[in-house]
Amino acid sequence: MSLKYIDNARKILCIGRNYAAHIKELNNVQPSEPFFFLKPSSSILRPNSGSVLVPRGTVVHHEIELAIVLNRTLRNLDKNFSDEEALDSIAGYALALDMTARNVQDEAKKKGLPWTIGKGFDTFLPLSRFISKEQIPDPYKVELSFDINGKNKQFDSTNLMLFKINKILSTMSSIMTLEKGDIILTGTPKGVGPIHPGDYLFGKIINDKGQVIEESILDLNVDEKDGPYIFKN
Repeated sequence: MSLKYIDNARKILCIGRNYAAHIKELNNVQPSEPFFFLKPSSSILRPNSGSVLVPRGTVVHHEIELAIVLNRTLRNLDKNFSDEEALDSIAGYALALDMTARNVQDEAKKKGLPWTIGKGFDTFLPLSRFISKEQIPDPYKVELSFDINGKNKQFDSTNLMLFKINKILSTMSSIMTLEKGDIILTGTPKGVGPIHPGDYLFGKIINDKGQVIEESILDLNVDEKDGPYIFKN
């Protein structure tokens, strides 16, 4: 199931504002309930499939995240859906980079418009290989690490999540049916910032024994996106 999980995904759902320090660094308001958005499947960058592409005129930020892959369909879950039940609904995990064209997103927010474009460019969702549950027995006891050109930019434990997976799944499932194979990104810790063409990106998950999970490694170059798109305010 190393890469088959990507082909099986019907939806990619992303939790926003799930780490307090990240909320603070972007001057956002902490939500009282899980807040999420969708990314198109065409934004997925499969392992060893090329570079992250920066569209011209955009300021693209990195957001490293733990992704979960569902093993069953979930609909209208009770608010008391337990963490144990939530973990039983997970087939496995992946490391994800939720790339954001920040200036595109900010401009859309100012105008009260949807900001799908800022999240949905091609290559804006690099995904690692599939990580089994045996490798991550407790999703709140791993560390997410992300480097640019050999310098660490993000490094935090998933135990800092504001909304745990059971709350995320119960909230999402009350709005739309979650399907087997769906991929859910659980939010990014502090340290987000820009990437540029020519950069070298490296992400990984470290388990509770201090060991790097090999399947989690993201090893990426950054190039400029070709085509007619140029962002102008």
